[in-house]
Amino acid sequence: MSRWSRKLRKIFQVDKFAAKTDILLTRMTLREVYDSQRGRDPKRLLAHGYKVYSQTDEDGIIREIFNRIGVTNRIFVEFGVAGGLENNSLNLLMDGWSGLWIEAHDGQAALIAERFAAPIGDDRLKLVHGRVTAENIDALISGAGIDGEIDMLSIDIDGNDYHVAKAISCVNPRLVVMEYNAKFHPPTSWVMAYNPDHVWDETDYFGASLTALEKLFTGKGYSLVGCNISGANAFFVRNDLVEDHFHPPFTAQNHYEPARYWIVDGFTSGHPPRFGPYESP
Repeated sequence: MSRWSRKLRKIFQVDKFAAKTDILLTRMTLREVYDSQRGRDPKRLLAHGYKVYSQTDEDGIIREIFNRIGVTNRIFVEFGVAGGLENNSLNLLMDGWSGLWIEAHDGQAALIAERFAAPIGDDRLKLVHGRVTAENIDALISGAGIDGEIDMLSIDIDGNDYHVAKAISCVNPRLVVMEYNAKFHPPTSWVMAYNPDHVWDETDYFGASLTALEKLFTGKGYSLVGCNISGANAFFVRNDLVEDHFHPPFTAQNHYEPARYWIVDGFTSGHPPRFGPYESP
């Protein structure tokens, strides 16, 4: 951008106008989805979404799922949690749950250890610093003392998600939250080739299509009960818990949401996230 272009943008406040326009368009999109027949269907999950520490609306959807199926031991396992302030289980931790985070990045793992020293110290939160692969995932989870039935498993590693999910056998989660690649509409069944050394390059080459995940989890005894509004995460509930709580059929064709990654700003609280000492009266 030239010096004169920058001056003109400053004079006419183009950047501020663009930001306000983006927020307006985001809110219009959200309202359009929420007001649609799909959004208002009581057995679908879209209308229940909201953000506390999730990327977009996953926190609210997770809470609604457990409102419908109940909880047991309130244990979670999540990997791909970055620095701990944007994931699908921090809100549960604050609600009295306990569980395991696995993070590969040295700097992010160090931030977690510092930020969450209190719950780690009282053994409510376990942290494993290591790279997740299909070969080691069971050992990483069981090595942290977690096995058998848990309430939630959340997977978001921007690459080998499908292959790692397929390999997990040491835990029996009641709910699985799983990132999917919304570029691939149903009925396309696509999975990134397995590469244990893969590091996401911030392109659309990652993960698996929703149809591929539907097939995988159908074979594991789960039903696809919904996706979140940004088209980032899918929610799979164990078949013995589904009953009539969710909208059938439990297929990618029925529950697919397109990629709306640009609406992330529509779910912010207006301030950057932070974790600190708190009370639960």
